[in-house]
Amino acid sequence: MSDETKLENANSHGSYERQDLSPAGILYFLLGLAVATLLCVFALRGLFVFLENREKASQPQVSPLVTNLPADTRRIPGDPEEYLKKAFPDPRLENDESKNFSKQRLNEEQVLYSYGWIDEKAGTLRIPIERAMDLLEQRGLPVRSQGAVRENAAAKMESSRKQATKSEAVKKDKK
Repeated sequence: MSDETKLENANSHGSYERQDLSPAGILYFLLGLAVATLLCVFALRGLFVFLENREKASQPQVSPLVTNLPADTRRIPGDPEEYLKKAFPDPRLENDESKNFSKQRLNEEQVLYSYGWIDEKAGTLRIPIERAMDLLEQRGLPVRSQGAVRENAAAKMESSRKQATKSEAVKKDKK
């Protein structure tokens, strides 16, 4: 056994290929690829035309009472928004959900990031959320004293006891 490493091929051409690709072979390949692509495009176009004609032929008969009937009932003539408003009564289903959602999002963001009145008579204002967080950071959270919390809890317990005794008295009276 030999531990020698051979650095050359058996043909003594070195460790790389000495012959390049022929330009004619590359051009024939690209030409064949272009022809195959065009054949696919024409075949798909023919398939779509066939399916469209078949769909037109299978359309149901339109009632003779219908007026202003477009030639192709599968497509909406002109502006779809205007056609839908004229053709269908209120209330209509959503026809562009993403547009309605983005309008709603825009309105919500405008409310969150602007000043405005909530109740002008009561003097209640709305401030931007960033400003509200700054004010909260400066002033801190409102805190009640411990005595007020205990008094409030005791008052709630007393009122619930009174209601429980009233409901028991009503039950006894019904029996």
